[in-house]
Amino acid sequence: MIKGKTAAVLVEEMYQELEVWVPYYRLKEEGVKTFLVGAEKGKIYKSKLGYPAVAETDYKRLKASEVDTVVIPGGFAPDFMRRYPEPAKFVADAFKGGKVVASICHGAWILCSAEVLRGKTATCFYAIADDVRHAGAKYVDREVVVDGNLITSRKPEDLPAFCAAIVAALAR
Repeated sequence: MIKGKTAAVLVEEMYQELEVWVPYYRLKEEGVKTFLVGAEKGKIYKSKLGYPAVAETDYKRLKASEVDTVVIPGGFAPDFMRRYPEPAKFVADAFKGGKVVASICHGAWILCSAEVLRGKTATCFYAIADDVRHAGAKYVDREVVVDGNLITSRKPEDLPAFCAAIVAALAR
């Protein structure tokens, strides 16, 4: 059990179901206080398949300094998140504050917008590998990559390794 830690799982329209709910519940199983964070507290965000996620808080109420980790899921949600500045700022603040920042699949788009990839080794869904490279990272095709406080994975099939890396980082 990991006591006294907090996690923010970012949500937005068209999120990938497994990439939100698997880390969300896996962290809760470990005793991590875990929040779904969206642009608007109480708003219902629908996944690619229509599954609802209610934002338990938002970027105005929760500061990056108040969490120990940020999880950025994929799906089409990152494309929607990039349309306003708060998600990228939240991620950048968390990263600069030494918090664990974990991104899976298309979540790496937010890492690009947050400008945290320069000099890092990272992975993502292969279709956005060029974006990750252009943001200054060394792209590798692996199920999980840990580079300092940055954790990245490629796709839902990588969730076991992704979640294990997040748990291990929080347990340190």
